[in-house]
Amino acid sequence: MAIGREQGKAAYLEEAGAFEISASRRDDLDDDGRAKRTGNFVTASAHIITAVIGSGVLSLAWAIAQLGWVAGPAVLAAFSLITWFCSSLLADCYRSPDPVHGKRNYSYMSAVKANLGGVKFKLCGLAQYVNLVGVTIGYTITTAISMAAVKRSNCFHRHGHRAACKVSNTTYMIAYACIQIVLSQIPNFHKLSWLSLVAAVMSFAYSSIGLGLAIAKIAEGSNARTSLTGVTVGVDVTGTEKVWRTFQALGDIAFAYSFSNVLIEIQDTLKSSPPENQVMKKATFVGVTTTTIFYMLCGVLGYAAFGNDAPGNFLTGFGFYDPFWLVDIGNIFIAIHLIGAYQVFCQPIFQFVEGLAQSRWPDNSFVTSERIIKLPMLGDYPFSFFRLVWRTSYVIVTAVVAMIFPFFNDFLGLIGALAFWPLTVFFPVEMYIKQADIKRWSKTWIWLQILSMTCLMISIAAACGSIQGLIHALAGYKPFKS
Repeated sequence: MAIGREQGKAAYLEEAGAFEISASRRDDLDDDGRAKRTGNFVTASAHIITAVIGSGVLSLAWAIAQLGWVAGPAVLAAFSLITWFCSSLLADCYRSPDPVHGKRNYSYMSAVKANLGGVKFKLCGLAQYVNLVGVTIGYTITTAISMAAVKRSNCFHRHGHRAACKVSNTTYMIAYACIQIVLSQIPNFHKLSWLSLVAAVMSFAYSSIGLGLAIAKIAEGSNARTSLTGVTVGVDVTGTEKVWRTFQALGDIAFAYSFSNVLIEIQDTLKSSPPENQVMKKATFVGVTTTTIFYMLCGVLGYAAFGNDAPGNFLTGFGFYDPFWLVDIGNIFIAIHLIGAYQVFCQPIFQFVEGLAQSRWPDNSFVTSERIIKLPMLGDYPFSFFRLVWRTSYVIVTAVVAMIFPFFNDFLGLIGALAFWPLTVFFPVEMYIKQADIKRWSKTWIWLQILSMTCLMISIAAACGSIQGLIHALAGYKPFKS
């Protein structure tokens, strides 16, 4: 394996040697002629935390309520370990054939194409971009629910907890879409570091607020009913509902850890020295460890506070009414965070479509031309009319879909189920096997395949539970549901 990597390194250096010499003369260019990367351990960690700690944290109390004290924390820990392990494998696939000296892969799909090629490359593209679109729709739903919750919280404060206080989410989805139309004009990931840092701070803030409120509720003497196995058959749910809810809870937890589909894009922002894979592994460890601690605290303490009646979203499902101003701040922080997180997940879609369009129509000035515009306080901005039209259209379409399916838990569970196995487990494992030249039927190959097949079965079960939940929600949907 070491010999193969040395040969890969030599071949790459020989092929690109002349170009590296010319590129090295430009301080603003990397060794492959692209804009020089400035990312580091801190910015990568911020991107990861922004991508991981999202709206999924708000559903963890509900998920643990379905699984109980034993299975709930165990499942959270298992998903954490699987995500960290597979992300470490994926970090080595950023360059190929050698993880340190090989040719850069600028996206998740590029890494799959370089290592696996053929049919798997096409399947990866389908899985990745369907998931990315789903996440942006899910974030639109969640932000609208959080902003509507601010208005409802103030209504409850004025008129009492029994007041109807019905609020439509549609207005807030439109407002969110307008903000995203503006932010979507940011050209690429490299310009998003400041937004990710703000979003990461917001994610810690609202998670801490939810955590603090749960602790306060427990300290007051919560009489919440909990159990080792979660919601009780015959008391809280029927036997069939227990099964479906358990599957959906798996999907919600899987969604809470979904960031592998943008890991390569995040890694592509890192400076070339020290080696990107080493920095990314450290950033991944810090990001996943930090989020797991938060998830455990929010999920476990949320379940302790609310028991088997835990709401699907404990800041918007009105598990908490007071202090109303703190609940409002928490929901505002959620909205600010998801404004940034939306961009982290949609930038790969934008870059893929724009790259495809430029390769298909290289002589079309509408697609390829850019004009430098000087903006106050922002400096030079590369304006593209094609980028304006395409990205605006995308945001509008995702907002419309969110208006049609405004269901928090079910939608998050479905996205998590569809993305977890192919993007977090299958492709990283397959690429690692290919790059490390692991022999079929060796011990390492066998246990990696066992891991992959186990996660596949979990994903199928979670998808079934979430689809059943969506069907049930659609059947009872009313326009003012929040």
